[in-house]
Parts: sequence; C-alpha cells; structure tokens
Amino acid sequence: MIIARSSDAIAPADAPTILVYAHYDVQPPDPVELWTNPPFEPTISDGAVYARGAADDKGLLLATVHAAEAFVRTIGKLPLNILFFFEGDEETGSPDLEGFISRFADDLRADFALVVDLGFFAPDVPSVIIGLRGLIYLEMRLDGPAHDLHSGEHGGAVVNPINALARIIAQMHDEQGRVTLPGFYDDVAEPSEQELADWQRLPFSEEEYAKRVGVEPVGGEKDRTVLERIWSRPTLDCNGIIGGYYGPGAKTVLPAWANAKISMRLVPNQLPEKVIEAFDRFVASHCPDGVKASINVISQSRPLLISPDSAAVDVVRRSLQEAFSARPVLTRAGGSVPVAEMIQRILKIEPVVTGFMLPDNNIHAPDEHFQLEQYYKGTVATAAMFQNFSQL
Repeated sequence: MIIARSSDAIAPADAPTILVYAHYDVQPPDPVELWTNPPFEPTISDGAVYARGAADDKGLLLATVHAAEAFVRTIGKLPLNILFFFEGDEETGSPDLEGFISRFADDLRADFALVVDLGFFAPDVPSVIIGLRGLIYLEMRLDGPAHDLHSGEHGGAVVNPINALARIIAQMHDEQGRVTLPGFYDDVAEPSEQELADWQRLPFSEEEYAKRVGVEPVGGEKDRTVLERIWSRPTLDCNGIIGGYYGPGAKTVLPAWANAKISMRLVPNQLPEKVIEAFDRFVASHCPDGVKASINVISQSRPLLISPDSAAVDVVRRSLQEAFSARPVLTRAGGSVPVAEMIQRILKIEPVVTGFMLPDNNIHAPDEHFQLEQYYKGTVATAAMFQNFSQL
C-alpha cells in the first residue's frame, strides 16, 4: 500500500481533500508465448502501448499522477488537497485491504473519493460506474483414498474424487442457468426500472457480443438480458479443476484427491459470509460417502451500489464530457474493485468510479494495450475532475 498526501506548499489548506485510488499490481502474463512482445517491456505500436498492466491499472494510475503534476508545472499549485492511495494486491482480491483501511482510517479521511479503474462502455462512450459486483474466491477439495490407486484393481470399489467433484459442480446450476444453492438469490436487489431502461438505450448488441466472445448462443439465466446477467445478477463459476494425472500419455489411476477453484460474483445486497455458508451447506449435502469435502476461502469482497444522483457522479460526468467531447453514461461493471465498497462502508465517503480502458484492451490477456489518446485525454479528464471537485 502507498499513501501520499499533497504538501501544504502546493495545495490550499482550506480546500477540500480528494482520495484518489488506483492499483499498480497486475495479472500474471501467462501464456507468455502468445504475446507479440515481452509483456514487461512496454512497446508502442499503432498508437498504443503494449504491456501487462498498460491499461489495468498502471496507465490509469499514471494519468492521475500526471494530472496533478500538470497543475504544479503550469500554475504552481493544486486546486485541492490530493491523497493518493495506491494498492498492490487488487488482482488477488485485496485480502489485507479492509484491515488496512480500518487501521489507517484517520489517515485516509477525505471529502471525496475517486476510484480510477475499469473504463468506457464502448469507444467514444465514457462511463461513470455506479455498481460493482462483489467477489468470493475459494477452493473446494475432495479427499478420497490415502494415495493414488490402480484403476483396474480398485475401479468400481473406490469413489473417485474427480468424479464426485464433477457431479457436485454440475448440480450447482439448473437448466435455466440459475444457481441452485438454497437461498442464493434471497437478498439480491433488482435494478430499478429507470436503470433497466437506460441499459436498453446503450449501444449494445447481444448478437455482436456473442460473436466477439466466440460463444453462440450466450449462456446464463435465460430470462435475463446479457447486461443484466453481467451487471446485476450473481454468478457461480468453476475456474479450474486439478487432480489425478494430466501429463502426456496414459496413467490409469484413481486420484487421492481433486480440487476445484470457484468464484462467485455477488450483487447488492448479498453478503459474502452468508453466501459462503450456503455454499458450504450445499457441498456437504451433495458430497457422497467415500470422500471428504473441505472449503478454503481465499478472498471475499462486498458488492457496491452508488447513488446516481450524487454530486460526485455529476462532477465526473461533466469532467469526462469536457475531456472526451462525448456524453458519458451511467453503467455498472461485472468485475470487482473491493476498495470502492470499503471506502463507502468504512470511511463513510460516497466514492465515484471511472476509468479510461476500452473493451478491446485485452486486460488480463496476452497483448494487453492502452491507446495513447485514451491516456492523454484521461489525464485531461482527471485534471478537470480535480478542478471541478475543488469547487463543490
């Protein structure tokens, strides 16, 4: 974690303070062989910088620093006090962040909070993000025999942990794409009619989306639009299965154990601890005799919902329009930025979330890149936010 506050020499003491958050950690570059250039050697090509973290989130972080620097270099002072809060664990679920914010709450006090992450809904469509899904990431392990067994000598007499694991995972969704954990949807808050109507007006085609991600038709809950499924509906997904033999050639074994990595995206008003309890009960009730199940929660964060009528949202909308000459829209995001909800809940500051990435920037994938024009205009937009926040 890095906390840096502007000095009294360059910021008026009686001006408001803005807390600016970004993160500098990145996803692993794998598979490295699919990168055109080395992922940690930034390369400029066709008006974009290619590197891991170029868009998510180092490019956005740098834009906030350069926006502040621009004031100092041109007029010699900042229009308000700036408190930079940069994190290095966001991509791993921010496991220590809540304790850190609680411990240093007095040092993080501010009048406003700007979370710089994520990006545009579409090219030339800047976005203010008023909703984020929460996240639970866990590992589910099934232990069977004391060691791997010969599948001929013991097959049919010993429960295979991989088979049992696959059956449990398969039963976590019904034919309509809904999660079958009892009580999973009890606390889900539906978006307002106005918000749903606004989503319908966005430049979005479900057919084009399906083609872009390479799946036709799309999956998920059949009675919901794609944007509803991504933005306002909770999910449960298996992210990986490990167990047994998976090397080249054949090895006929019954594995001693099997492990699945599971993620669940949560929406307002779901609480991680309540959903974890429901998951634990589901696994226990579906685990067959002959194997033993255990759950290890790696990280968890709560969902976020911001009032669309807040003064901070209005400031960011006006600033984005000033820099990009395009009318911003209010959206949600399917991903998770844990700090935003913690700022709202622990520091009692209504945050505002925005960013300058584009949908095709390949974040978390090979050849991640960030258009230089987005970076330049994003810096201008951030400077406009500083100026406009100072006048509230």
